Amino acid sequence: MIQVDKVSKKYGQRLAVDHLDFTVNRGEILGFLGPNGAGKSTTMNIITGYLSATEGSVKLDGHDILEEPQEVKKQIGYMPELPPLYVDMTVRDYLSFVCDIKGVPRSSRRQNMERAMEMLMISDVRGRLIKNLSKGYKQRVGIAQALIGTPPVLILDEPTIGLDPQQIIETRSLIRNLGKEHTIILSSHILPEVQAVCSRVLIINKGKIVASDTPENLARGMTGDNRLTVRVAGGEKEALAAARSVGQVVKVESVGSKEPGTVDLVLEARKDQDVRREVFLAFARASLPLLQMKSMDLTLEEIFLNLITEEREVS
Repeated sequence: MIQVDKVSKKYGQRLAVDHLDFTVNRGEILGFLGPNGAGKSTTMNIITGYLSATEGSVKLDGHDILEEPQEVKKQIGYMPELPPLYVDMTVRDYLSFVCDIKGVPRSSRRQNMERAMEMLMISDVRGRLIKNLSKGYKQRVGIAQALIGTPPVLILDEPTIGLDPQQIIETRSLIRNLGKEHTIILSSHILPEVQAVCSRVLIINKGKIVASDTPENLARGMTGDNRLTVRVAGGEKEALAAARSVGQVVKVESVGSKEPGTVDLVLEARKDQDVRREVFLAFARASLPLLQMKSMDLTLEEIFLNLITEEREVS
């Protein structure tokens, strides 16, 4: 869907983006991460056609952004970190204006606006001036304008900034649902958000890609093992015996009790083996209720910090 081919961007002598080379597949939600100054915003601006690359090319469905800018821009909905709002307009008038500049046919304008307002839950403020809205509502209006024209590609830069916890949950759910109809690039500093929403993560630092994979594969690749923690209702001796009965489990150790009448175990399985089902069945056969089971993979935040630290040490 989106092909970024050896893209570089220089500002004078400073290389902000250094030969980035990646593809975003149709229907994918890509998490785009990096520390401040890594080149994220520059890359997104190049993809949208707002900036030109010093070297390389960007194509969307085979259309080059420099050779066919109008064709490419029609297929992209973009919400920058600071939404481009005209605060003296009402929400309805602003979205109508966005329909104008995007060339939405008058026959489908009302449908476009209603769909965007309904999805972002801003129908109740359609007649209010944007300047009188809360920051959270302004953020939602910013996402709504990206949806106008039903573009196949959405690029969202920090879409949940300024939202309250309930609105953040609703927006994450919205992005997941949009991923059924749109290809999405999501840039966010909220790493659990990316982990919860994105099917693949691309991390850049100093203009270069340092990692690209699913969050799960990144975690396994960095830890080099395959471990689970379990909390079992029952005695330590019986729990250890049940865990050791699982053929793919190579190591088990008790890490004590955090609740009365329970024991916590750490199980290490053979590489690339998913033993959760077998572990559950083993404890069920032993009549030991399994109260908790979770992977000990690194979180996306830990992966991010490890990768950036390694880059700094190398440089």
